[in-house]
Amino acid sequence: MQCLKPEPELTTTNVVTINVGGENFQTTKQTLTQAGPNSLLSQLAETTSDRFVDRDPVYFSLLLSLLRTGALPSKVKDFDLRDLIEESRYYGIESLLTNSLTNPSQLDAFALQKSSILPLNGRDSPSAVATTPFGSLHVSHGSKITSFDWSLTRKSTILTQFPAVDSLLAISPDTAAAGATDFSGLQILDLQNGSVKQTLNWENATRSGSTVQAIGSSGEFLFTSFESSRRNSNSIMVYDLNTLNPVTEIGHNEIFGADIDSAIPATKLRWVSKYGLVMASGSHSGLSGVSGNIRFWDIRSGNVVFELKEKTDCFSDICVSDNLNAVFKVGVNSGEVFYTDFRSLGSVNGNSNPWICLGDKRKIINGKKEGFGCKIESHGNQVFCSKGGDIELWSEVVMGSAKTSNGSEDQSTKRDFKKNMMGRVKDMGGSRITNLAFGGNKMFVTRKDQQVIEIWQGSARGF
Repeated sequence: MQCLKPEPELTTTNVVTINVGGENFQTTKQTLTQAGPNSLLSQLAETTSDRFVDRDPVYFSLLLSLLRTGALPSKVKDFDLRDLIEESRYYGIESLLTNSLTNPSQLDAFALQKSSILPLNGRDSPSAVATTPFGSLHVSHGSKITSFDWSLTRKSTILTQFPAVDSLLAISPDTAAAGATDFSGLQILDLQNGSVKQTLNWENATRSGSTVQAIGSSGEFLFTSFESSRRNSNSIMVYDLNTLNPVTEIGHNEIFGADIDSAIPATKLRWVSKYGLVMASGSHSGLSGVSGNIRFWDIRSGNVVFELKEKTDCFSDICVSDNLNAVFKVGVNSGEVFYTDFRSLGSVNGNSNPWICLGDKRKIINGKKEGFGCKIESHGNQVFCSKGGDIELWSEVVMGSAKTSNGSEDQSTKRDFKKNMMGRVKDMGGSRITNLAFGGNKMFVTRKDQQVIEIWQGSARGF
């Protein structure tokens, strides 16, 4: 017979009474120490003197619930976020509040809807958006970059040396990497002071300037796609993200004659953490249509591990999903979403088409590029794709995997994905979407000729 241990009794020395603004609160030392060793609440847990705090008791009750359960109560939406942040800073628990309100795991893709907008100064529409994991936001518009903290409070707007910023990457809440297709050098910017901390350049054979076509990063490295100002050479440089020292160079091409493949610089760089590879993609529009390539680089060896050459319905945009183990694209001609299973890329040869269409396989009418300008991004287990002013959400329907004769999983089996349209009726339509980005538990959307950033979040949570 198993004996059940009784629950430990609360002792009088374990119970703490705190008077906040004239109202008494009782809790335990263990609850208060959840605030961290440097917080005011941990200090109150250890003191034996009068525990009086001259603050608002209503906000204290919310923060005490956060310490007790790890989450804020539902009534928090009736309070002002600015005031709650100030209270959390006073008690030394802003990091706990940040995690509760902006944890990326709390992004509910199916509940996302447009909740608010952030206006930008000036007449320029956003050209690039960069986010940090817990929701800090940097937006380039014209030659300016405006930054918002995790609570989407405007922190600063700085004027850069670029005529326009085309590529933007958040290194930290106060630091960004920025580049342009018509101005030489990758600049590391201090967004608080509006200063250039460092400029990184690629030295090509002709000693001409080098413009930035794309930026990406992993937890360890910074990747930059450069093209010479004369457009006769390109390369991808890898830097140490902490020291910004160059580590290696991959994909260096010197272009001679009509070598179209080598003439295409990478215009999108993404780190595939599951495989430790860099995805680099680029396309070119010519008389025969749009062609492109997608390469997966091993930065240790400097070799291409997988390569896809795009000639039929080349991508308008492309993304890779670690969670779904797949690469997704929007066909520039058809406007349809396609995928290819990452595990099958090793068997792809130059004559095979690895792409499986998720849409209706509409016929191309009069050569119109239905997918022109469409954006596609993956986040978690979902894929988000813009179509004009609307957003499609693609999610996998798990049906169980087929088995081969030897009992292993059949990787050739077609996977099932379901499409949903995002938002409420009033969220639908509007100007063409130009950027999709994710930070914390929010999605950020920008549109053509609009000087605002749309904030999309779940209706059941947040402010």
